[in-house]
Amino acid sequence: MPKVGMEPVRRKALVDAALRVIGDHGSLTVTMSEIARQAGVSPALAHHYFGSKEQLLIETVRSLLKQLRDDAVKALKEAGTSREKLSAVIRVSFQADQFAPSTIAAWLAFYAEAQRSEETRRFLVIYARRLRSNLLANLKALCPADAAERIAEGAAAMIDGLYIRQSLRSAPVSIEASISLTEDYINSQLAALAKGQIQ
Repeated sequence: MPKVGMEPVRRKALVDAALRVIGDHGSLTVTMSEIARQAGVSPALAHHYFGSKEQLLIETVRSLLKQLRDDAVKALKEAGTSREKLSAVIRVSFQADQFAPSTIAAWLAFYAEAQRSEETRRFLVIYARRLRSNLLANLKALCPADAAERIAEGAAAMIDGLYIRQSLRSAPVSIEASISLTEDYINSQLAALAKGQIQ
């Protein structure tokens, strides 16, 4: 019988363990037993809390998105100007816990799973829309709407692309370099607009 009050603690331990195990494997071909062992609980208890491995994996991607959202909300509140808010969104995208090898491996595994799982795909669409929305809202304060749309798409593609490059590990890009590359892209686009070089 599970101890009263332990469910939230153990559910979080299982989600964290799933993230580590997926990161180690580099795919979702992990077992509930492997995850449970990593979390220090029995497979039966893991099934009790989540019902199936699929539900645990959904909760894991939901947890990643919630952390990213919470961090973005906090960073945006602390930023002043629209340009500072853009920088906050970029920094949050590349912060250490999101850019850790196991987290990147998990994200990529979930992207692969999204080709088969409608629920996983839905969560990743939410992430993409949220990133684009945060970029676009602040770019619209700095340039015309059509240019803001284009720059937001480019910046989001850079962020996702830098994640993919990081996963190669043979040619990793540091957090600082990833932030600088994305900032340089936005700065160059805004500067070109200011000079009338982009219509």
